[in-house]
Amino acid sequence: MLNMIKAVLIDLSGTLHIDNQIIPGAIEALKLLRKSDLKIKFVTNTTKESKNILYNRLQKLGFDVQLDEIHTSLIAARKVIDEKKLNPLLLVSKEALEDFEGLNYESNHNAVVIGLAPSEFHYDKLNQAFRLLLDGAPLIAIHAGKYYKRPDGLALGPGCFVKGLEYSAKCTAQVIGKPTEGFFKSAVDNIQPSECVMIGDDVTDDIDGAQKIGMKGILVQTGKYQSGDEAKINPAPWNTVPSFVEAVQKLLGHNENIKTKKST
Repeated sequence: MLNMIKAVLIDLSGTLHIDNQIIPGAIEALKLLRKSDLKIKFVTNTTKESKNILYNRLQKLGFDVQLDEIHTSLIAARKVIDEKKLNPLLLVSKEALEDFEGLNYESNHNAVVIGLAPSEFHYDKLNQAFRLLLDGAPLIAIHAGKYYKRPDGLALGPGCFVKGLEYSAKCTAQVIGKPTEGFFKSAVDNIQPSECVMIGDDVTDDIDGAQKIGMKGILVQTGKYQSGDEAKINPAPWNTVPSFVEAVQKLLGHNENIKTKKST
């Protein structure tokens, strides 16, 4: 495999950690992966927190991650906002606002940007977004995930709220993050998709999205994975493995023992 692959894209939430709980063996597996010459990029649709907050969380958990290795849908959305000179109504969490510094997002809105923001998904704010869309404002979905994994179980993602706004305002959202082709390609610069592997727990956004542009996909059975997910896409994942540990072992072509630490 190493002769064919130049880059590994790794999902974060559900693949390496769930909030502050570490997937067993993930820290040690990442260290093993770094012994190879593969380019590593962490690609995430997480919109609950800014890139800096996410980076600090990963560092505190003990992951060997560099800030410039993290490719988030929040940063990709900010790029679109700047390019189009938009002043959006932001439906994002307070922890994510750092990535939108410099915008006057309190008034005179001409767009709607929606991420995962449970505190913002109430009638008044959604109705405000709806009225803007009726007036012709574009709808930008940082991502449209169906659900994600929390320590207490699966929870609704922003996708149902994106779909609700599309339905009511008769519009179509521009989706920024996974599984869009542009997001995956921007993460690996000039490396060809056929030379990349995506490791993640979301069979649709991680695996199917990556494989549709020619990458190989390794589905891990942690995080939001549910039994039978591997049969929900065609072609099926290149590999389905119990966790990130086995994904790294499969990728490197050996079964080197990876000691695991208890999650925190």
